[in-house]
Amino acid sequence: MIQVKEFVDTDNSYAENKANEFLAGLKDDQLVQVCYGSVVKPTVTGTSHQRSTILVVYKTNSAHDT
Repeated sequence: MIQVKEFVDTDNSYAENKANEFLAGLKDDQLVQVCYGSVVKPTVTGTSHQRSTILVVYKTNSAHDT
């Protein structure tokens, strides 16, 4: 089964760190693709912050694996 896992930057967690932790637990033959995107979000104070999203597409052995 093919699964997609999404990692999004938050105020206290970077998508890259969480994605790397997840990828470290996968076998090489499970990885299908990694996609990256980012947006700049304005804040109320007029500044802006970049938010990143990483999608990991991977294979599992059964419908119950995550």
